[in-house]
Amino acid sequence: MLQKFPISKFVGTVLVIWGATLLCMAFVISFSQLAALRFLLGFFEAVTYPAMFLLIATFYRRSEQVVWFGVMFMSNGLAGILGSVIGAGILKMPTVGDISPWKWAMIIFGSFTCLLGFFYFVFLPDRPKSRWFKLTEEEQLIIEDRSRDNAVVPTLAINYSQIKEALHEPRFYCYTLISLFINFQNGALTNFSTIIIQNLGFTGVNIILLNIPSGVMTILLIGVFTFISKKKNETIYVAIAANTVSLIGLIILTAIPEGGAKLAGLYLAWGSTPAYLLMQASITSNVSGYTKKIFYTSVNLVFYTFGNFIGPLLLVEKDEPRYLTGMGVYLACNVICILLFLFIRYSYVKENKKRLLHNGSPDVSLLGDLEDFTDVENKNFVYRP
Repeated sequence: MLQKFPISKFVGTVLVIWGATLLCMAFVISFSQLAALRFLLGFFEAVTYPAMFLLIATFYRRSEQVVWFGVMFMSNGLAGILGSVIGAGILKMPTVGDISPWKWAMIIFGSFTCLLGFFYFVFLPDRPKSRWFKLTEEEQLIIEDRSRDNAVVPTLAINYSQIKEALHEPRFYCYTLISLFINFQNGALTNFSTIIIQNLGFTGVNIILLNIPSGVMTILLIGVFTFISKKKNETIYVAIAANTVSLIGLIILTAIPEGGAKLAGLYLAWGSTPAYLLMQASITSNVSGYTKKIFYTSVNLVFYTFGNFIGPLLLVEKDEPRYLTGMGVYLACNVICILLFLFIRYSYVKENKKRLLHNGSPDVSLLGDLEDFTDVENKNFVYRP
């Protein structure tokens, strides 16, 4: 549907429905109603990431995309910080009628999301030559040159041959598995952080406030690894470095029975976030063809969701309080992700050498006019490992 409709209209509509669903959660009276609304929340949320990834890929040069992925994921960390502060404030709100503090959280965040959806629908520019930019002829030429660099040519028709091409690429499955495995710990650590903080003796509002450093650490890690990636013009090795930081954090969480040092392990484990965003930057920079790019990203996000769903299930009650089985799985998954990253980089370097040998000095520009070629069809396309 992202290919069939303007992104601003599609995402704006989904955000309004998403916000309305969140608002409705304040008025549920049974578990079945709550479960149904939680399912719908996840269903509508699934649209947002692919849409944002596609916008970044469409608007920015390949060398710029990693920075904007960093900005996007930093906003997640900032949202975690602000959400903790707002949540702590909401907990202190008095009950008004039948509306208790937790219901106010649903009402406030749901209303804001609906408002944001309206602004997206009306004001979000969803193509480089949007009327909002009021481009001059010279600026339009710059936009065309930028489009040749990022190799994104929006089309309304779904090109099934591009999907078939993606399914024949080992890299497609490597990216998919990384998205699955790296997110096992993501959903789990969100819950696990509360348990760790409780074990340190904190309760109530203090638990919420002590989640703020997780957001701060996420922002710092993203900033550092994004800067290194941009500075060194290297994506996958930097993603491996971020993955290694996450691995160290998980080792600390697993090896130390108790104490404040476990908090350090928790915060370092969020190195998985910059690793994930760098993986997404690698996809948008190296996958050409509009249908193929959307297919790569969409399937990747499906497995992102599976990872976040499966991960918490590995922390079973019989393994309390250290959850060694689940932590062992997360450790193994991080190691597998590093190996998959190495294979992806090897395949890109190998293909670049082959193209250099046959084409002399290849150029990333699209062939001829702006046409919807894939990275396989365009032999001048240079991969960015």
